[in-house]
Amino acid sequence: MTMISDQLESVRDRILQASLKAGRRADDVRLVAVSKKVDADRIRSAAAAGVRDFGENYIQEARGKIETLPDTLCWHMIGHLQMNKIKYVPRLFDYVHSVDRQEVLDGLEKLGKPLNLLFELNLSGEPQKHGAAVDGLKRMLETVSSLRNVKPVGLMTMAPYTDKPEEIRHIFVELRRLLEEVNRQFSLEMKELSMGMSSDFEVAIEEGATMVRIGTAIFGERI
Repeated sequence: MTMISDQLESVRDRILQASLKAGRRADDVRLVAVSKKVDADRIRSAAAAGVRDFGENYIQEARGKIETLPDTLCWHMIGHLQMNKIKYVPRLFDYVHSVDRQEVLDGLEKLGKPLNLLFELNLSGEPQKHGAAVDGLKRMLETVSSLRNVKPVGLMTMAPYTDKPEEIRHIFVELRRLLEEVNRQFSLEMKELSMGMSSDFEVAIEEGATMVRIGTAIFGERI
């Protein structure tokens, strides 16, 4: 679809400009196209335009699409994980961005399949958002030395929605600082910072995002 190609071109240019402003390479920022409520045909259009990473929020919806799409795509689970659906994760996804409690971490490890994991933090304190508090993150990280199947690769957060991204820059600064802190404290080498969405990804890139999760700016508003 021409609209998707045009929107992607615009998003990629914005990623480039934000990267240049921060003295970074645009290639160091992975674009994860959020395909929640996006049908398989539009995902194919985005893939034809060069997108390889897609993010889904719901297991049941993702299953119906992923199994019909090329296996060359890389799938990211970015939504809250329910334990009764966790068994489907390894055969559908390459990355899980939403590890927010020990139960999820243990459950994914017990499935015995390789997965890249990011720990989700609620840094805004909004009660409607999922994500661990900092002390909860550190309790989980105390157990990672025993992991054999899953690999911790980074942190994720969702900042409050605003039309003034400068107001939430501190959220992205804090996630970057926390990544550095826990890497030192737990002798880890996590590198990924999944932060920034359609309304704020440029500020997130300026503060070190390695993955930006962009849906509306590519696919338009969901119904």
